[in-house]
Amino acid sequence: MSAEPGESGSRELGLRERKKRQTREMISGIATGLFLERGFDPVTVAEVAKAADVSEKTVFNYFPRKEDLFLDRLPQLSEMVTAAVKTRDAKQSVAAAVQGLLTELVAQRHPISGYADPGYTRFWQVVIDSAALQARAREYVQELEDLLANLVAEAEGGQAGQFRARFAAAAIVTAYRTVFFDAARRILSGEDHQVVTAELPNQYARAFQAVERALDGL
Repeated sequence: MSAEPGESGSRELGLRERKKRQTREMISGIATGLFLERGFDPVTVAEVAKAADVSEKTVFNYFPRKEDLFLDRLPQLSEMVTAAVKTRDAKQSVAAAVQGLLTELVAQRHPISGYADPGYTRFWQVVIDSAALQARAREYVQELEDLLANLVAEAEGGQAGQFRARFAAAAIVTAYRTVFFDAARRILSGEDHQVVTAELPNQYARAFQAVERALDGL
């Protein structure tokens, strides 16, 4: 049976997207290995490009900044938060949708959730040792807050600049950051990763209950 018009183009587009994703993951994986081995600041983009057998231009085509090579999961978090909010049950709040997402990610042992794998300690240490990575992480916090303000405003029929939308976004991001960084702190201090991980869902529940109470008071 011959392909319908457009089917071949769709397949080609899908193949190109898969190849782009594979190339992105390959470059990021090689860069992460170098950063974990030597630290973030000493490794240059030129070294990453050489190790990945691509040009520096290709690296920057996929990662606009060097910091994005190491913190490459941040765009994924934005995408997942957006999807969780937009596909939530009509009676569910934005905060509850984000909490549900994070709890699910803990069950999946996804690093974005704060899942306390002891293997991540070197990753966290690299971030701690680099002012550039810390600055990018802080910048992303603002980007995530802006995104959530828009999602809350859309969900509640308001505007992103309105007080409630901004407050809700800041509270949700604070709940997430607090639980995530507390898990990282505990692992770096030598606590049992299984204990820390087991407590994550309850930690998120407590944090987001506080968010809901705060929003109820507005």
